[in-house]
Amino acid sequence: MNIVLLGAPGAGKGTQAAKLVASYDIPHISTGDILRAAVKASTPLGLEAKSYMDKGGLVPDTVVIGLVKERLKEADTDKGFVLDGFPRTSTQAVALASELAELGRDIDAAIAVQVDPEVIVGRLTSRRLCRSCGYIGSEADACCPLCFGEMYQRDDDRPETVRNRLEVYEQSTSPLIEYYRGSDLLVEIDGDRPADEVFASIQAALNTA
Repeated sequence: MNIVLLGAPGAGKGTQAAKLVASYDIPHISTGDILRAAVKASTPLGLEAKSYMDKGGLVPDTVVIGLVKERLKEADTDKGFVLDGFPRTSTQAVALASELAELGRDIDAAIAVQVDPEVIVGRLTSRRLCRSCGYIGSEADACCPLCFGEMYQRDDDRPETVRNRLEVYEQSTSPLIEYYRGSDLLVEIDGDRPADEVFASIQAALNTA
């Protein structure tokens, strides 16, 4: 099962990715993880990516696509994969389809976990992290329940920042959503429910994909 997982920050995409990995025994492929691994291993593409990252620039599509293609050649993807964080644009989606075709593979479904933006704002702005151990809790936690450390709110989780992140996501991802809808691969899932209910809907959709 070859899956592209889409969802705004705070939509619960990470939770669903973990459930997909456990249920289908396929790897969760994050472009961030791929980039860090390639840079650490000093591969040719990793070094090229590092040259852009060191300057604070965006890594070009050609490099990211090359890294994704290399990752998809690894044996643990034989049964499928969950792609997270890529593609981000319709241009990248077209390139991904082309590269997969060369490998004799294609995307089975693009799952979009949909949650009302104001619900996401509420979720993220109530999130608190422990300075000591990294535990993720909520504003209800006076201190960390694990180590009793101080809980704090990240700058990224402040209301104005969250709304800006959601606006950027919407602008960049809308064409991608339309691309997969036009390719008859888009599966839209209501993510404003308990995680297990969301996953049950994803499984039902994949069983008919």
